[in-house]
Order: sequence, then C-alpha cells, then structure tokens
Amino acid sequence: MRRPKLRKASKRLTCHKRYKIQKKIREHHRKVRKEAKKRGRKKPKKDPGVPSAAPFKEQLLREAEQRKQRLEELKQKQKLNRQKEHEKKRKLEAKKSAEIKEKAEGKVGVWYDFDFLKLIQVIEASDVVLEVLDARDPMGCRCPQLEEAVTCSGEGKKLVLVLNKIDLVPKENLEKWLNYLKKEFPTVAFKSATLMKDKTLVRALQAVSQLSRTTSECLGTKCLLKLLQGYGKTQNKAIQVGVVGFPNVGKSSIINSLKGVRACNVGLTRGVTKSMQIVHIDKQTKMLDSPSIIADPSNSALVLALRSIIDTEESDFADLLEGICAILSHCNKQQVIMRYSIPDFENTEEFLALLAQKRGMLKKGGVPDIENITKVLLCDWTGAKISYYSQPPESQTLPPYLTEDKIAEMQECFNFTNLEEENNNTVQALKCPSPANSIIFQSAGMANGTIVTEEASEWENLETSKNEEEEEEEEDFIESDDDPNNFEEEMDVEEVNQVSLGFFYFELSNSVLLNLDKTADEDDAYDFNTDYV
Repeated sequence: MRRPKLRKASKRLTCHKRYKIQKKIREHHRKVRKEAKKRGRKKPKKDPGVPSAAPFKEQLLREAEQRKQRLEELKQKQKLNRQKEHEKKRKLEAKKSAEIKEKAEGKVGVWYDFDFLKLIQVIEASDVVLEVLDARDPMGCRCPQLEEAVTCSGEGKKLVLVLNKIDLVPKENLEKWLNYLKKEFPTVAFKSATLMKDKTLVRALQAVSQLSRTTSECLGTKCLLKLLQGYGKTQNKAIQVGVVGFPNVGKSSIINSLKGVRACNVGLTRGVTKSMQIVHIDKQTKMLDSPSIIADPSNSALVLALRSIIDTEESDFADLLEGICAILSHCNKQQVIMRYSIPDFENTEEFLALLAQKRGMLKKGGVPDIENITKVLLCDWTGAKISYYSQPPESQTLPPYLTEDKIAEMQECFNFTNLEEENNNTVQALKCPSPANSIIFQSAGMANGTIVTEEASEWENLETSKNEEEEEEEEDFIESDDDPNNFEEEMDVEEVNQVSLGFFYFELSNSVLLNLDKTADEDDAYDFNTDYV
C-alpha cells in the first residue's frame, strides 16, 4: 500500500490571533512614542522662513546670506591656518630628524631606521630601564651597547633584567640563570599573560555579557611591581620605566600583564611596536613601550635569524634558509629528531622536506613546500612554541663596561631580600617542561645592537606636546579672534561633532555598537519578518 504524502504544517493563523498580534503591536508603538516624548526626543522643527508679508524681507534675506558667507570664509581661513601650522611643524620635525641623523651617522657610521630614534627617546626619558630577555637564550638577548648606554649615562638610571618566557625552560636551568644574572643586575623571573582584553573594548564587552575573554595566568607581576614601587619610594617621585629589548622577547606583553588589559599591541610578527607608547600602571609608575633594538648586520647568522626584525613574507628565501641552518647547527640533533618526530636527516634541506611531508605542506604533485615550512619553522623558534634552553657560562666574566662599582650602583635602592623571595615563589608556582621534552641550545653570546645616546631635552614631553597641539587645533576650529560676534552658534553642529570625535578612536565592531545603542523598548519590539500569510 502506498504511503500517504505528509503535508507541511501551515503558517496560517486564526483571525483572532492575528488581530491580537496587531493590537499588541499598536500598543507597543504607542508606548514607544510616549516614552520618546517624555525623554524629549522630538522631531526638529523646520525653519518656516521669512513670510512674504513681512516688512524688510529682502533686507533680512540679504543679511542672512551675508552671515552665511562670512561663516564659510571663517571656516576656510581657519582651515588654511591649520594647514600652515601643520606644514611648519612638519618642516621643524624634519629639520630635527636630519640633525639627529647626522649625529648618529657620525657615531655609528650606518643609518638604519627612524624607530631607532624612538628607542633612544625611551632610554633617555626613563628612570629605570627594563631589558627583557628570552629565558631560553638570555645571553643571546643581551645587548652590550644598550647596557653600556644605561650604566655609563651618569644620570642615575637603573637597569633591571626581566627574564621572560620562563615557562618554556626547565626549572633547574631557570634557577641557574637567575643565580648567574643577579650577580650583575637585579633580575626578575616573569611569565607574561596571553589573550588579554583590549582596553578600548572593556566597557563594551562588559555591557555585552559573555563576550569577554579570559586571560591566562601570569607570574612575576607582583615581584616586578614591588621592585619598581620600592625604588619610586626611595626617590620620592613618580618614575618612568622604559621597556626595551630585541624583537619577540615579550616587551609589550609584560606591560599588558602589569596593566591587566591589552594596552599595547602584541603579535607573532616581529616589529609590531612602531613608536613609543606611555601606559600608566599606577599614580607613581609609567611604562614606556619602545620599538625593538636593531640588531647590527655584523652579528652571526644565528643572531640575525632569532633577534633581527625579519619579515618572513618579503625576506629572501636564502637568508631564511641560512637562519634555519644556523639554528639546527646549535641544537642537539637527536633531540630535534625526537621533538619533530621525523627520521634521521643529512642536511637542512632534507630536514625541511621531511617536516613539510609530516605536516602536509605539499605543492602540486606532492612536492614538499620548502619555502613555507621554512617561514613556519622560523616563527615557531622566535615565538613561544618551541621549548629549548641554553646553559649559563661556566665562569662569571664581567663585560668591559661593568665594574664592581657600577654593579653596586645598579643594585643600589633595590630590596634584594624581597626580590629573591618573590623570585623563589614564582619558580615554585611555575609549571616547567622537563629536560627530556626540551632541546639543548648552544647560545652565540651577546648580540650587538645599534644604540646612540642623545640629549634628553630633545625628546622630553613628546606625548604632552602632541596632546596640547590637538587641543589647540580643536579650540581654534571653534573660536576665532577675527570676528567679534564669534559664530559658534551658527556653526554646523554635525561638523563640530565630527571634529571633536576625530581625536578619539574606538575599535568597536558593528555588532557591539548595535547591542550598546539598543534600548530596552527596542529590544522588546515585535519581529516583523515573521510570515503571517
């Protein structure tokens, strides 16, 4: 027997239910209009104009047209004045940059990048300089030019070493490095947090529930804050702390961990931070985020592969391949084989081919994609995916710029008892990988960077001056001394709002903005997309 065909459920409604829905809709609209009327949201009244029978109509219209023309002329004049001021400031900044460039060329012999000048600005403006080191290769992250510039500045600056990414090395190795480095400079063990909430989205995400992202556990923040606050108390003033280091050591991540939100941009690519950024941790402490130290081209291939700013998309494949060769030559081969779970290999090309086949990175015809696997591998080693560790030198040999007096000067005004206790607490709370799961790495030693010191007067109060300039431009747009009547009232409100809003930038998505702008009544509105056929 043939099975009867099942019919779909009809979308029709009874007349009683349809009329009831329409009645509820009318009541809702009436309620919305009533609430809007109470809030004072009335439609703007149209300008009725000048009646035809009004006396002196032509004269009134002529005066209104003249006022409109004067307002337009005033706006054009203010615009030209602003353009002239901007051009004047640009020329002045270009002149200063050229002067500093000449000085740098005379001292270094090679000119690299303007970001390098911003790094100088951070060092000169700081009371305490934090040199961030990767715990996997601390000696390879130390810049002798930076340390010499700080210790020999003669301005009472302090240098503190921050050993970041301590969760990627065995606990015994971490303790050895802490004991080695603390004999030269105060050293703090640190593990940065990840998945930080964006500072500009905190309020929005709180309003839209269940959208905030949790942060991973960070260690060492209490220790570092205590160290800086204790130094600030001894100086009886608010201090500025500069955070410097080579690319991808975690400078911005440390500031974000201390602040508790993502105040600075971070990323896996090198050179994310392009300019100085001031972050207020508390009333007595300001952190200065800086661009990365520029590695000198005279460094070895290993240092250039791990410590220089390399764009893997635009760099020459031969340079990337040379960097991978240098990394593999400084590692234990058997541990590399075990880490990547590949067979034995004879050279770097064979290693890359085996790894590409294992990860499925193949071109047409099953040919291993050597170029892309090289970029991925280099990002893994400069990022936080690979657990490797290097051993500290057997004997403590001080650099030429460090003497016993300099060490005592750098360690002055710091509470080393509390520092050692907090470091021990950090190490005990840390979950470290075992030596069997890590790769033994042979460090290439300190990495040379390009550092040139300039006078602090050229760099101080940069951010304050920029803010003052923006405020003056905003005030000049609204106020004018040329016209005694001051046409502030006649100015287009929408244009003034555009100018004032131009000084702020909120990276809010459209969905978040819609959720924040909706009122309770609008959320309860009836869905007119429902089919009532």
